[in-house]
Amino acid sequence: MTNITLSVSQKLKEEMEKFPEINWSEVARAAFRQKIADLKFIQSFKKRSEITPDDAEKLGREVSALMMEHYKVPK
Repeated sequence: MTNITLSVSQKLKEEMEKFPEINWSEVARAAFRQKIADLKFIQSFKKRSEITPDDAEKLGREVSALMMEHYKVPK
């Protein structure tokens, strides 16, 4: 197995130390595995998609407008 070094803030390290029973290396490995799985899914989805970048931008604007309308705070 290969080793890597991660840097975390002092505050995060102190928080982690409150849970000495946790194998933080395994938590990191699981997070890496999940992120890679997510990226592979997105990559696969993009390969199969027929949507153009312009279509994606238009759809994004439409979704944003709908979300803004949905969560609009009444005056």
